Amino acid sequence: MPELPETETIARDLSRVIVGRRIAQVEVWRADVLRGVDTPAFRAQLAGARISAVFRRAKSIVLHHASGDHLIVTPRFTGALLLDGAADGYDAVQLTLDDGTRLRYRDVRRLGTLRLCDAAAFTAWDRALGPEPLDPTLTAVRFAGILRASRRAVKTILMDQRRLAGIGNIYATEALWHAGLRPSRPGTRVSRAAATAVLEALRRILPDAIAARGTTFRDYQDARGGRGRYAEQLQAYGRSGLPCTRCGTPLISDLALEGRRTVSCPRCQR
Repeated sequence: MPELPETETIARDLSRVIVGRRIAQVEVWRADVLRGVDTPAFRAQLAGARISAVFRRAKSIVLHHASGDHLIVTPRFTGALLLDGAADGYDAVQLTLDDGTRLRYRDVRRLGTLRLCDAAAFTAWDRALGPEPLDPTLTAVRFAGILRASRRAVKTILMDQRRLAGIGNIYATEALWHAGLRPSRPGTRVSRAAATAVLEALRRILPDAIAARGTTFRDYQDARGGRGRYAEQLQAYGRSGLPCTRCGTPLISDLALEGRRTVSCPRCQR
């Protein structure tokens, strides 16, 4: 599932190409990906709209229109926002811009969503999300408070979008390995020093993953259909059974947290 680095990569790719363009044509082939609007209204509200900004929030890509409306695209597991390229049977929505550029939403399993909302609805959606880990206003003290306010496993807290936006299984696993913290440790038992270590790990890992254009194992692709390269730098995620690069102990993945397999080192994550 695309997380912060992947959706940030897509948003940056799109911003360079589509900002300032008008939507000339709207095609909907799979209406089940739409949320909060039916197909006729979706077409009517987007046709002629000028895209004034593209940015990421949490694990979503947001297209802001000059009218004040927002199109929130949440790819989830197999969704992709692609520029041009040949459409196939998995394309759900296509926006053709006034310069001929085609923005395609393709989703094999159609678990992702496209939500069209006005300014008030967008504000409500945005306020329901937690702070961004790369936001400089998120202090170590505030971050520790987020973790220590819950008895749930620290990894579960990191992936809760209402508490911290943009982190999923891959980067929660990596941050906890880098910080030497056991994923199942209850948030109430995370020291302030350990919380600081997790935040610092996130702030090292996420920019590196963005620079590598994200992590691709199977489904994720950027706006041009390219693969992310960060998988080569992963220290824990996807490495079950391999030696820990820090202590040499085989990594384990027998710790399931809310249905997610979790890789960790049984020796140096405490």
